[in-house]
Amino acid sequence: MFTAGTDTTSGTLEWAMAELLHNPRTLEKVQAELRSINPSKKIEENDIENLPYLQAVIKGTLRLHPPLPFLVPHNAKNSCKMLELACEVMDWPTSFLVCLVIFSSSVLFLFFRRRNSNPGKLPPGPPGWPIIGNMFDLGTMPHRTLTCLRDKYGPVIWLRLGTVNTMVLLSTKAATELFKNHDLSFAERNITEIMRAHDYHKSSLALAPYGSYWRVLRRLVTVDMLVNKRINETTCIRRKCVDDMLLWIEDEARKKQGDSHRDGIHVARFVFLLTFNLLGNLMLSRDLFDPDSKEGSELFMVMLRLMEWSGQGNIADFFPWLRWLDPQGLKRKMEKDLGKAIEIASKFVKEKLQQKKVGEDKRDFLDLLIEFEGNGKDEPAKLSDHELNIFILEIFLAGSETTSSTIEWAFAELLCNPDAMIKAKAELTRVVGPNKKVEERDIENLHYLHAVVKETFRLHPPLPFLIPRKAMQDTNFMGYHIPKNTQVFVNAWAIGRDPEVWDDPLLFKPERFIGSKIEYKGHHYELIPFGAGRRMCAGVALADRVLRLVLGSLLHHFDWELGGNVTKETIDMKDNLGVTMRKLEPLLAVPKKCKTSD
Repeated sequence: MFTAGTDTTSGTLEWAMAELLHNPRTLEKVQAELRSINPSKKIEENDIENLPYLQAVIKGTLRLHPPLPFLVPHNAKNSCKMLELACEVMDWPTSFLVCLVIFSSSVLFLFFRRRNSNPGKLPPGPPGWPIIGNMFDLGTMPHRTLTCLRDKYGPVIWLRLGTVNTMVLLSTKAATELFKNHDLSFAERNITEIMRAHDYHKSSLALAPYGSYWRVLRRLVTVDMLVNKRINETTCIRRKCVDDMLLWIEDEARKKQGDSHRDGIHVARFVFLLTFNLLGNLMLSRDLFDPDSKEGSELFMVMLRLMEWSGQGNIADFFPWLRWLDPQGLKRKMEKDLGKAIEIASKFVKEKLQQKKVGEDKRDFLDLLIEFEGNGKDEPAKLSDHELNIFILEIFLAGSETTSSTIEWAFAELLCNPDAMIKAKAELTRVVGPNKKVEERDIENLHYLHAVVKETFRLHPPLPFLIPRKAMQDTNFMGYHIPKNTQVFVNAWAIGRDPEVWDDPLLFKPERFIGSKIEYKGHHYELIPFGAGRRMCAGVALADRVLRLVLGSLLHHFDWELGGNVTKETIDMKDNLGVTMRKLEPLLAVPKKCKTSD
């Protein structure tokens, strides 16, 4: 009875969960049906007959994932013919042993994991289901769902996501405690399964284990690459890339002039292309994409696929015994595309080495990596080819999507708040001048523009949970026992809406930052889009300058209005959580070149 009933039920639920997480619209339909039956009560057995969509989900799961693919094997008691084929007497001891091993290993894993768990006081949190824990509680927008739990459970919440213990921080006070007093205890990263492809996580600055190699990379970026002196030396590169973007938008607007529907252009796409080329010039001294190209560069296309795989939830992250199976195929896809990206990056490195030999080298960030020399003891003597390739790819993964999504949200908020748009453009006209381009030297005098960027980050942090951390050891945190290897989510989206810190937290009000000393450089824990502490984003200085230059240039060069017959009352401001938090419906805006603009 136990053998037949337990594993089949749990296995079917696990597959149902995997399919629902892989098909978020189906998950939303199930949840909507359940809430329509009993929004404030538990589901009872007498409700089941009134849940046809839930039954359809179970049927679909059993169709695709029967618990016993071969059912329980039968034995032929006598020789016979079936469909004109001879059947001989045989038995199935091997199949039975395989099933027994799989079942036993799953039970033993859960038993020893529970047996070894520490009985200390854990933070409060919603009760979970057997095996799956709280995975169904999060929905498709977990940053929003968890924020709604703050009033009930407080600023520190405990979840169990499959087999993964998870602590979620939902307030400025909790974030301050983490970054000021427990930063070292939570300095490790929680690594997803796809980031183990080609050992990406071992060579990545963002994901590398906390130790000597990570310190080498951190020093290279913060001391040698992205200091003000180096950033100032590359001003002309950013100027060229911004000018190219403005020309692309002018050309696109010209093509759409005869469009009676005035659908507008996808602003974020052009910012993404700008960022990709900007990083290409800083890192490799070359443009990597031309918007008129139908296919684009190989690297550009493969990086888009890598971002797609990185932004999808993976059931194997929550159930370690599924890693070998890779049920969604995400790691296989990542292995293939990351392998292609590494191959392309290695060609760039080889070209750079050849140019250095013949004296035709243009100095860029790749030179700093190639010329690095460590002490050979607690740090590498040189960076390996694989480490160079991963570093190059990480620059593009980290920089391009976050910049374009932030600009898109800033535009969406400004177009929904015309008074803020007027103030930002008036400041640009006053500081820059009506017939001039926005230059980097103007940025420090554009206080309202800076406030717009801060307010955008407050409401729409690119990574709502930052990059998850992990407890390096058992830790006492705010009176709770946090076991070693606990995953930690810092919900920057919730912190930006913390009612104990922000007045009118749901409103877009850049004015709240005028005269305020609050910055997003990691010292003010109420605004942490780049994180804080040891593991905060190393590229914040460059990102800050690029964001303000690009946003200011777009606002100063063009007048903007919403496209596609959308108004500020009807615009869809829902978000979509992938590799970053983008608008669910991409922003389409109509640009009109300012009469006073060059």
